[in-house]
Amino acid sequence: MTHPSTVRVAVVQAAAKPFDTPSAVDKVCSMTAQAAEQGAELVLFPEAYVGGYPWGLSFGTAVGGRSDAGRRVWERYHDSAIDVPGPEVDRMASAAADAAVFLCVGVIERDSTYSGGTLFCTLLYIGPDGSLLGKHRKLKPTAAERLIWGEGDGSTLTAIDTPLGTVGGLICWENYMPLARMAMYGKGVEIYLAPTADARERWQATLQHISLEGRCFVLGCNQYVHRDMYPEDLEIKEELDAWPETLCKGGSAIYGPLGECLAGPLWGEEGILVADLDMSAITRAKFDFDVTGHYARPDVFYLDVDESEHPPVSDGG
Repeated sequence: MTHPSTVRVAVVQAAAKPFDTPSAVDKVCSMTAQAAEQGAELVLFPEAYVGGYPWGLSFGTAVGGRSDAGRRVWERYHDSAIDVPGPEVDRMASAAADAAVFLCVGVIERDSTYSGGTLFCTLLYIGPDGSLLGKHRKLKPTAAERLIWGEGDGSTLTAIDTPLGTVGGLICWENYMPLARMAMYGKGVEIYLAPTADARERWQATLQHISLEGRCFVLGCNQYVHRDMYPEDLEIKEELDAWPETLCKGGSAIYGPLGECLAGPLWGEEGILVADLDMSAITRAKFDFDVTGHYARPDVFYLDVDESEHPPVSDGG
């Protein structure tokens, strides 16, 4: 596929809408249109934006025990998740089509195939014609995320060959999994998506490292979150009392294939970062380091990736 020499991309550091999925979808639609007005051809939203990343909440859970209030908040969180496909996906797909952009959005996905009782942290890929091109489910939830999200399998290690370039990526601390990164490099990812909930300044080193290691463009995208964005009637809101007023200060940024920062990082506010990617820079960057080419040493190291789906129950067919 022939790709354009320059691609304009946008990362949207949106203010959070926890436990308010309709408003989150509204925000995706409106800010996608704003990014398109700035000429963006690909738009990225943060990890778990639709459905919510529940900073500061333990859902009333301790080792060996769960509270009734925590279970009620979990039910509320489950109700805030979305089905894929489903009506919320349809609305975002219409927004992508109206704006004629590739739209990539972090969502909390209900397992609508099997039990219905498990949630996944998922990245959706939507095309400029409004079609759902694919999704990626986070392989390994981090720390307390394991209380609320299930694990994806290799069947959603997704990369999409688009007219803009090959687009794919990993979610948040999946990017600390060397083999997962190598699997994505092996798919030829040129525009690497790294939606996150990590607002530490040191996360910038991770984004920069991936750009240098993969010789690709890296789009890092996070939310901007205050405690007062949570519902006042949340049953376990007191769990937030020990947390600072700003729960996530953002840090969205865009890096080039030699580690250069092209936009951001953006701290302490909602906003849209836009950058023009010189796609020919990828070839120049691989002159001295090609992670799946002349630097791979397959005679010494070999990665075998299982991309099959692993359902919980098989009919034996």
